[in-house]
Amino acid sequence: MNRREAVSAVAVLLGGTIVGSNMFLTGCKTADKKAGLTDFSTDQIAYLDEVAETIIPTTDTPGAKAAKVGAFMKVMVTDCYTEADQKVFVDGMAALETASEKQFSKGFMKLDATQKKELLTALDKEQKDHHSSKKAEDPAHYFRMMKELTLLGYFSSEIGATQALRYVAVPGKYEGCIPYNKGDKAWAT
Repeated sequence: MNRREAVSAVAVLLGGTIVGSNMFLTGCKTADKKAGLTDFSTDQIAYLDEVAETIIPTTDTPGAKAAKVGAFMKVMVTDCYTEADQKVFVDGMAALETASEKQFSKGFMKLDATQKKELLTALDKEQKDHHSSKKAEDPAHYFRMMKELTLLGYFSSEIGATQALRYVAVPGKYEGCIPYNKGDKAWAT
């Protein structure tokens, strides 16, 4: 064995340990993904968009549907929530539909804007009561999760940050005291 072959063999050995034995032995195959609780369909994402649009409707600025908050909710629930919270969220979607059927005898997607607002206002009151009386180990209310994700998704989106809030891509110097006039938009940066 000459020096070139020895260096090559050492490089392969070190590369194998750096890449990782699992990837090295499996040939970089990805694990088969099993169907899960949070494999939302396009209809379910549209449903979440409607819920979000009722919370943050289109006015003089685009609403939550324009910011694609439903798709944001799917990613956050799938990637960031525990299995228990995922179950609460998914069961909550069904509970919201049941509440709509019970109160208006039709599904949430078929309600007009006034009925949607009335239903979600009642659910908001319900979640506030739940939150004030819940113990630390109790799960969060599904509508609270939906509302929080709507606000986070909207105001961290390009539409929310640049059109609903004031935004400066490259802010200047720090100004600790800026005059505020009633009706001014909040700052995103």
